[in-house]
Parts: sequence; C-alpha cells; structure tokens
Amino acid sequence: MAQALNRALRDALRADPSVHLLGEDVGALGGVFRVTDGLTAEFGEDRCTDTPLAEAGIVGTAVGMAMYGLRPVVELQFDAFAYPAFEQLASHVAKMRNRTAGRLPLPLTVRIPYGGGIGGVEHHGDSSEAYYVHTPGLHVMAPATVEDAYGMLRAAIASDDPVVFLEPKRLYWSKAEWDPEAPAATAPPGRAVLRREGRSAVLIAYGPSVPVCLEAAEAARADGWDLAVLDLRSLVPFDDETVCAAVRRTGRAVVVHESSGFAGVGAEIAARVTERCFHHLEAPVLRVAGFDIPYPPPMLERHHLPGVDRILDAVARLQWESSPSGDPDEGAGRR
Repeated sequence: MAQALNRALRDALRADPSVHLLGEDVGALGGVFRVTDGLTAEFGEDRCTDTPLAEAGIVGTAVGMAMYGLRPVVELQFDAFAYPAFEQLASHVAKMRNRTAGRLPLPLTVRIPYGGGIGGVEHHGDSSEAYYVHTPGLHVMAPATVEDAYGMLRAAIASDDPVVFLEPKRLYWSKAEWDPEAPAATAPPGRAVLRREGRSAVLIAYGPSVPVCLEAAEAARADGWDLAVLDLRSLVPFDDETVCAAVRRTGRAVVVHESSGFAGVGAEIAARVTERCFHHLEAPVLRVAGFDIPYPPPMLERHHLPGVDRILDAVARLQWESSPSGDPDEGAGRR
C-alpha cells in the first residue's frame, strides 16, 4: 500500500504543477513510512518540502497555499500528532467554502497515518476519525486495499474540497497484485463496496478493520454463518444507499471499527441504519469497537483492537432464529 500511495503522489505531481507536498520528514527521509520516498529527488524541495515540527503551522501554511491556487498535500506523521492542527482544520479548512459563500474552495488533502496494530506508543497509535467526521465541511476517506490507496488518493488530491485522508498504518506493508503502470479503476469516493457476499448478516467496516472482518467472515463458516463484508471507504460523504441495501438483504448488521465505541462512527451508522431499515431488521445493530479508554500500550493492543473472536461473539448475539432457547445472548462467547 505504501508504494501505491507513493505512486499516487508521484502521478499527481507529474500531472498537475499546482500540487505541492509538505510535512515533517517528507523530503530527504521520504516520510517515516517512506510514502514520499524519492519525490524530492524528482520534483525538488520547492514541491516536496520538509517543514518544522509545527503541525498547526503546516496546515495553516497549506490553507494559504490553497487560497492562492495551489493544491497542497500535507502529511501529518501520526494520528495523534494532528491534534495541534485540529483548530486549523475545524476553524479554517472546514469552513472556508461556506464562509465565502462558495467563492473560495479549498483543494487541500491532509494525509494522516492512523489506527493501531504496529505497537506504537502513546501519540503514535490512535483512531481519531470521529473528530473529522463530526466536523461539517471535511471529506473523510479511509482506504483498505492497495487499489483504493492509489485511486482514492488521486481523487482526494483532485477534489476541490478539503479531504482528511486516513492511511491505516498496519496496512502500509500489505501486498496485492497491482500494476503501477496501469492502475485498475476503482469505485469513486463516496461509494461503499461489498468486499464479500453473504446472506446471514453484514459486517460494516472501513480502513484497517476491513481485512479483520474478511478473516472473521471466513472463520464464521465453521459456525454456519454466511457473512457479507461491506467496506465503507468514505465516511464523509456517507453511502446510505449501499449500506441500507446490504442491511435489508441480510436483516442483521455489525459495525466494526478500532476507535472508541462511545459517540463513535459506529453509533452514527447504527442510528442511520435503524432509521432507514427498521422494518427489515431481525436484530438490533451491534457495534464492535475499541474500548472507551486512552490508547493502551503495545502489549495490551491486541486486547483493545477488535479481532476475529470479538466480531464473532457479536454475530452470535444477533438473535438467530435457530437459537434453541430463544435467548438472544445464547452463543455469546462461544468462540
């Protein structure tokens, strides 16, 4: 995935002279995850620029660049490093188009390595998507596949609206059959994609939780469940049409994400599905999320992140008609 992101940035720089990259260590080092490797050598420091350690200053500078016609792409090294820049994102980036009655778009992409799974310590492992999703004016994308990493980043950079582009850290080194010289077309941002067909229930996920859900769906076959897996890809805009169609086909849904469950993205999805699909539901929409605690140290990370067992425990609580006793909690913890 890191190579696909690198190729997306390289192709965007080649295609449009208004594209500029900036961030901490994006230059000679090539980024802490090497996503910008080699770009300064090809395009120069004027278009791939190392910045001081000042996240609010980086995003503030990018706001000015975008206002004057450039198309900046910011890298914030780790999810929790972005919090000092959140004031810029919420007060200026998100509001500029509305503040100017649509006269001044802000074509700015903010790339944020996010999520857990790499044993990062505090500030290096977090899931901050709810903050951005809750801020009107921002688009929020989270690719889960190599193909989407390329296609969605190109689309984000080409957008005239500001995009928070969440890159799952644990998937940077994921591999797939992918031709960088002829990248396959992907679904447009804003549309969810069904990664796995299934009739029993649908697992709704995005970013790093998608491969975990696919693993869970495969394991569920041993229990007789045929689970679909829906990859949201874009959290804002949200694809109600595809999500509701998947839920109506199965009647049961579990939302899976790494961030805290309380007031998280899963709560919004459960509410939307319940409002739109109530008469099709066979069971309440359940959530499997990170616990409502500060991000834990590496040795406890595997207990905090939703894994296959926790997902299948939730599936077991979906009030299956085959439950001999009719107890909705029967089967919980069976795995």
